[in-house]
Amino acid sequence: MPADNDGVMIILSSPSGAGKTTLVSLLSKLENFDVSISHTTRKPRPDETRDKDYYFVTEEKFKKLIQNEEFLEYAKVFDNFYGTTRTPVIDKLNNGRNVLFDIDWQGADQIKNKKLNYKLITFFILPPSKDVLFKRLSNRDMKDKLIADERMKQFSRDVLHWINYDYVVINENLQDCYLKIHNLIKAEIDNGSKDYDLDYIRRHVEKLTS
Repeated sequence: MPADNDGVMIILSSPSGAGKTTLVSLLSKLENFDVSISHTTRKPRPDETRDKDYYFVTEEKFKKLIQNEEFLEYAKVFDNFYGTTRTPVIDKLNNGRNVLFDIDWQGADQIKNKKLNYKLITFFILPPSKDVLFKRLSNRDMKDKLIADERMKQFSRDVLHWINYDYVVINENLQDCYLKIHNLIKAEIDNGSKDYDLDYIRRHVEKLTS
């Protein structure tokens, strides 16, 4: 059983473009919440800061960390590696800090399978529609339509993993989505009642995949 004074692990996953990184950033402003910083082999985007958004490393360095079993989870996504190292996360949890993870379904599965002795709450974020998602992807740093098209194909595969998460939240309005996640986390930690309609989510997923 997790100790009462341990922190909680909170995973947010989503198909590319559904808004999980922005939501993690908003949640990180809450008292006692820290974001787990991932290692990645991809190049920084113009608005990203080294060692704050990601630890940007070479593929050689990343593979060395795999070899040394340093990762709590890692995955290869769109030709780049992403991973979370174990020690900083465990240190924060032991010090009563709640740790937020901005990772995909592969990483979420690996962390769940580790069966760590800490409370874990998992969220899957979905867009309101495929049209909205395509607009978001096209308006990002992806001026290349081919990249947006590739992300949309990946979306059709990623969305199928919603069933493995504790909660699925639709990001139609960022503030509403944030409040929904915040309230569900609070209810989980305090053993309070949860406002969650699984049938509604199921119908939404059917619309996205039809």
